[in-house]
Amino acid sequence: MNQSSSGAAPTRSALAEAGLHARVLDHLGTAICNGDMAAGSIQSIEDLVDRYQVSRSVIREVLRVLASMGLIETRRRVGIMIQPPGVWSVFDPQVIRWRLASDGRMAQMRSITELRTAIEPYAAWLAAERIDDDEASELVGLAAKMWAAGKAGDEARFLDLDIDFHRRVLAASGNEMFAKLQLIVAEVLAGRHHHHLMPHHPDERALQLHTDVAQAIQRRDGERAREAMVETLEQGYAEMKSLWEQTAEPGGA
Repeated sequence: MNQSSSGAAPTRSALAEAGLHARVLDHLGTAICNGDMAAGSIQSIEDLVDRYQVSRSVIREVLRVLASMGLIETRRRVGIMIQPPGVWSVFDPQVIRWRLASDGRMAQMRSITELRTAIEPYAAWLAAERIDDDEASELVGLAAKMWAAGKAGDEARFLDLDIDFHRRVLAASGNEMFAKLQLIVAEVLAGRHHHHLMPHHPDERALQLHTDVAQAIQRRDGERAREAMVETLEQGYAEMKSLWEQTAEPGGA
């Protein structure tokens, strides 16, 4: 049976254009977040078309997305003005990804860690009150799997489990706004892995703290769950900072 036009597979040219859009968007977003395109500077569509060798329609769509994130503003008779960080959509996962790829990586890590430290400990405290018994048991089991993956040096497996652990704690808080932060947490944990700010074998203290959070939630000990989550986040940031300083030194890896 023939597909209707609305259900037809995308053409090769459409797929190619989508790929171009993604590449140009990623390059421009990273350049703005890294300061390569300074706030207040003016760009033109014609210059961008020439630079990237793509159609005006691709550039216009990229600019539409960047404008929705607050990274640019298009002004008639002026051009495309690069916006300062103060007006960016800093909670957008893609903006976070670009900032993590920039020279200001550790500043972004610090600001997100401060946000997480304000929210996740209280989420753990609420989870101890609101989680059901089956979910609590699964969380303890997840912490055990993290321990095994960490000890084995299975970084990819550990990352997936770590993201799932924090997602579950945020969701178990019963606060729908806290739960939405899981996208930000996933982005920063993945960025930490991608930019080599995670030790090959997680520190045993970090593994124990995740277990402490899970067990405290299962025991309905909200205060201990809160304390252990604070320690978990502080430990993670200390690890990142140490690794960043090592790589920043002359001769660092």
